[in-house]
Amino acid sequence: MRLDQVWLTDFRNYESAAVTLAPTGLTAIVGANGSGKSNLLEAVGWLATMSSFRDAPTDALVRTGAASAVVRGSGSRSGRDLLLEGVIEPRGRTRVMVNRQPLRRARDLLGALRVTVFSPDDLVLIKGGPAARRQYLDDLLVACHLRWDALRSDVDRILRQRGSLLKQAGGRLSPDIVSTLDVWDSKLAAAGTELADGRAALVAQLEPVVAAAYASLAGASVSVSMTYEAPWRSVGGSAASEGFGGSEGFGGSAGFGGSAGFEGGPGLAAALAAARADDVRRGVSTVGPHRDDVLVVLDGLPSRTHASQGEQRSLALALRLGGHQVVSAEAADTPVLLLDDVFSELDPSRSAALLANLPAGQALLTTAGPLPAGVAPAAQLVVADGVVSPA
Repeated sequence: MRLDQVWLTDFRNYESAAVTLAPTGLTAIVGANGSGKSNLLEAVGWLATMSSFRDAPTDALVRTGAASAVVRGSGSRSGRDLLLEGVIEPRGRTRVMVNRQPLRRARDLLGALRVTVFSPDDLVLIKGGPAARRQYLDDLLVACHLRWDALRSDVDRILRQRGSLLKQAGGRLSPDIVSTLDVWDSKLAAAGTELADGRAALVAQLEPVVAAAYASLAGASVSVSMTYEAPWRSVGGSAASEGFGGSEGFGGSAGFGGSAGFEGGPGLAAALAAARADDVRRGVSTVGPHRDDVLVVLDGLPSRTHASQGEQRSLALALRLGGHQVVSAEAADTPVLLLDDVFSELDPSRSAALLANLPAGQALLTTAGPLPAGVAPAAQLVVADGVVSPA
């Protein structure tokens, strides 16, 4: 997967810009803070997902005073030409075309352009709560195989419906509530177990590549382990090493979840039954995949509470690089790597180690300062007040 050119009109602080990227290797984007470097990466990320990796609302993406913003990108995917075009309206309907064909749903964009994004906010993957780690896993599942997007949506829908029913119950289990809750519990047990199995198998695949990425950044062999934690499981087991996705080699042949995941069978169904009285009393679903977490351990200690700030930053980057490697193998197409302000998160030795060990493919990197000594990017761009020019 490759992105050759990006055109922006009224996106963020860009009135108009045409940017040519190196087809492979590193494109360094240099400029002062506030010049628009991150905005350029955000535009590339938006083309892949129709959302901001900075969690910005739609109206923030449109230049002040403009009626809409336009983002276009051309490149190739699997040897075929790719043209992505999007129109962003602050209070209107966002419109996207892939190779001149309008998309009916945002889901239809998935897989057209894959990106891996690292930004300073990614420290939340280590320091933050479980929600960020669950989203990290689910986004990787979808990037590897698009079918996971439908399952993730199904689980979210079931949880919403079950939550509405619990609130409607008002703390009382009438016969109608019981029979309807039985239906939603059955659906949640099936879909939730499948999602958790997929996540668990993914964590098993991630663990060695994340550990290797961290070791390359740290310049030393350090123990890194990852465990998918689903407190509702009453049956033991762990994700097998066969992997997921049906590809041979890196991904194995067992597929995400299924027999390669935890022994699941009645686990979630039994947990939902046991928690029913408490769920009805509280009006919320207290057990399920929406409460699961990933434990990341560094040198035998939980990284969230025991790692230093520098170690946590390196671990967050290792999670992104590990995910990048998994997606590259499973999707048979290397995502574009977007590294936003990465040097501000790493000390000089780890910055140099990152650049020395960049994965194959195309990478875009922003920095407010000079590149480490000895680094020769394939292309270098300078951004100043929303104007991009070759160095």
